[in-house]
Amino acid sequence: QVQLVESGGGLVQSGGSLRLSCVASGFTFSRYGMGWYRQAPGKERELVAFIQSYGGYTSYTESVKGRFTISRDNAENTVYLQMNSLKPEDTAVYYCQAYRPPSNDYWGQGTQVTVSS
Repeated sequence: QVQLVESGGGLVQSGGSLRLSCVASGFTFSRYGMGWYRQAPGKERELVAFIQSYGGYTSYTESVKGRFTISRDNAENTVYLQMNSLKPEDTAVYYCQAYRPPSNDYWGQGTQVTVSS
């Protein structure tokens, strides 16, 4: 049974930091690219950060570059999102995704991040 379980969300003041974790099970984690997405109320889900299966390539949406860092530990089947200098506009539900072309696509249940001004 495939599972992606996010944790680490919460309430933080503007300028603060959070570290999200996503623990995977039920599939060969090291063969999958991993992404962190977020969805704010009334907005579409957007890709925040992506890391290649063996971690050699990462990408970020423009609004988080220099503040967020995605990483993974294939031995622990875990992907992380370190979020620094948080802003109120980062408030959203954050989801992790496992993706392997052409059609393997798994999602976690999400974790709420709220940044107060």
